[in-house]
Amino acid sequence: MSDQSDTAEDGVVELATRIFAMAREGDADALAAYLDAGVPVDLANDKGDTLVMLAAYHGHPATVTALVERGAEVNRLNDRGQSPLAGAVFKGEDDVVRALVAAGADPGAGHPTALDTARMFGREDLLAVLEHR
Repeated sequence: MSDQSDTAEDGVVELATRIFAMAREGDADALAAYLDAGVPVDLANDKGDTLVMLAAYHGHPATVTALVERGAEVNRLNDRGQSPLAGAVFKGEDDVVRALVAAGADPGAGHPTALDTARMFGREDLLAVLEHR
């Protein structure tokens, strides 16, 4: 029985690894198919990074939108207290910032906040988006 449990666990880990890769790589269609088949939209890795965090940080607005359309929690912080919105601001992913703001992301969530990050990098254009959401 132990061998079967190990095999099943290995399969789950392999699937989760593929799903996290889809979020990082911006494979919105494949990821959406897995979510539609029952994979939890707020699945998180061992660092607390959700699929939306990974998609946001790696600059994939279409993937972020696909996740949001399926109910992803846009304000969920990772284990370091970082938000997907602050990650997108940090990486300079303007389209992702706009997608997250449109989905109701809180620019004051986490540490540092998206507002603090935009100020730190002199992104007045993103400050305007964040402050007038």
